[in-house]
Amino acid sequence: MCTLNGQHNVPNDHETAARDNGKPKTYSALYALQLRAFIDAAEDVDVDPDTIEDLLEGLEDRDEEEEVQESDLDDDSDSENLAFPAHERHSAIEESGDLDDLEVETEVIEQLKREADGAWSKEEIRKMMHHLKERGMSSFVREYVITQNIPIVKLLFAFGISLCPELRNKQPQTMLYFLRVAMSKELHLREKLSQYNTIADAVSLIQASKRMVVLTGAGISVSCGIPDFRSHNGLYAMLKERGTYELDDPQQMFDIHYFRENPAVFYSFASQIYPSNFIPSPCHRFIKAIEDRGKLLRNYTQNIDTLETLTGITRVLQCHGSFATATCIQCKRRIPGNEIEKDIMEHRVPFCTVCMEAKRTAEEVRQAAFRKKAKKRGRKEWEEGSDEEDEAIPVGVMKPDITFFGEKLADDFDHALEDDRDKVDLLIVIGTSLKVSPVSEILSHLPHSVPQILINKTPVRHINPDIVLLGNADDIVQHLCEQLAWELPPPVGKRLEVPSLARPAKRTSGEMMGKPEPTRVAKSHVWLFEGAEGGKWVRDIGERFLEENVESESRAMQGRVPNEGPEAKKSRTG
Repeated sequence: MCTLNGQHNVPNDHETAARDNGKPKTYSALYALQLRAFIDAAEDVDVDPDTIEDLLEGLEDRDEEEEVQESDLDDDSDSENLAFPAHERHSAIEESGDLDDLEVETEVIEQLKREADGAWSKEEIRKMMHHLKERGMSSFVREYVITQNIPIVKLLFAFGISLCPELRNKQPQTMLYFLRVAMSKELHLREKLSQYNTIADAVSLIQASKRMVVLTGAGISVSCGIPDFRSHNGLYAMLKERGTYELDDPQQMFDIHYFRENPAVFYSFASQIYPSNFIPSPCHRFIKAIEDRGKLLRNYTQNIDTLETLTGITRVLQCHGSFATATCIQCKRRIPGNEIEKDIMEHRVPFCTVCMEAKRTAEEVRQAAFRKKAKKRGRKEWEEGSDEEDEAIPVGVMKPDITFFGEKLADDFDHALEDDRDKVDLLIVIGTSLKVSPVSEILSHLPHSVPQILINKTPVRHINPDIVLLGNADDIVQHLCEQLAWELPPPVGKRLEVPSLARPAKRTSGEMMGKPEPTRVAKSHVWLFEGAEGGKWVRDIGERFLEENVESESRAMQGRVPNEGPEAKKSRTG
């Protein structure tokens, strides 16, 4: 049997199972395992409904579909289980349990192993992974799928994935989805660049950089008085504690579907993140200092407060939109954001004035027609009315041009990232937990050879930066500026009047002496500044590096020949 990609299916005894209208009634556990893993991967990799439908095609009915999805897999099974022996990566099947539990015949597994082992050499795999990590997914697909016309089934072997026979006959877009899942998983496995570990290394990297990408989140605006979202005293925690609205999840505040139903929830809290009277932080001014020196390629910000613009940063991309403009969800009319500022600050839902006027005009026409009709019939005009007609022209709510959950990011984001990935020479991440996709994917989609510095209050466990500086972000960037001999520029912008006490001033030596020096965690790449949080993660890093240092010193001692004095040599030769 020949598959979509020209690969011959491995014989599968389950194909001889009883069929009903061409649909198999029984499925191998390996099929269930891989199907479940690919469906779970849709949480992290974009997938269209047609692909999901194609994935599930062939299942006899909904009950059987659920049976396959639930199967007898563990609850925590994930895309790790996609790996099916290729070259050295043969552990996935063993880790999944006894082969008998998988209910797949030994001869089938052995043939899949042989097929995978013969597909690529180690050197070929190394070159392919290097191409992916340095040039990205699009380039990989162009080179290997389009130009070289390599079947996706074979390409997946290089990622340690052997598709079961049932999944090899899927539609082209589904096969590409399998490949994107594999590539995404590989891109998240960035190896730390071992040559960068210290604050001095961070300073040298910043000094040498000419095309820096700075990725920022809510953490850089906390000292401005704007709460972040996910900390223990952040916006979501406040919303949950107040309990005014019955929300399944506080994040519903930024859910577009919920907003359309109940915009009052968003506007009850919007004033707390609206950039009306906030002063840019040292982090904002640090980015401005980078740009002033011609080193900023782009600032990707997840923030919606527009403080980057207020600081004077011009090379900024507001990935999640901002309050700068607002759009009517009904008629799509766009207005400057300051036109709804009064409503925001007074916790009112702002309505579109054009829709309001259209509704008033329609109401006047309706009332005039009704009075004319009532006059002819001799009835009082209040005796009849039509609620349906009254609701015929809905009034649109004005929504700030912020990207809510459920909305796609503007195309500017994809275009900028595609343009920047071949130019960037340093990435600095400041004040973000990197929980929201697709911005969180920037780190994996930039070339892995580009150095990465993380500046954050807490560790970000799912990434692997080269230098980690934990603590209050403002203190960290000011420390870096002192090492760089940079002065932070003052805030700019006519809109805000900066109080004299809040004007940035160079700290005196006495003030500097009062600041504790950053401490290094063992001999690792992690440094702790004031305000650092990390708990067990930091302790584990310290213990791991201490163990590595002990082992390294032990190996060095074993390989060292002790210096012998003349007497020792004489006694040994005598």
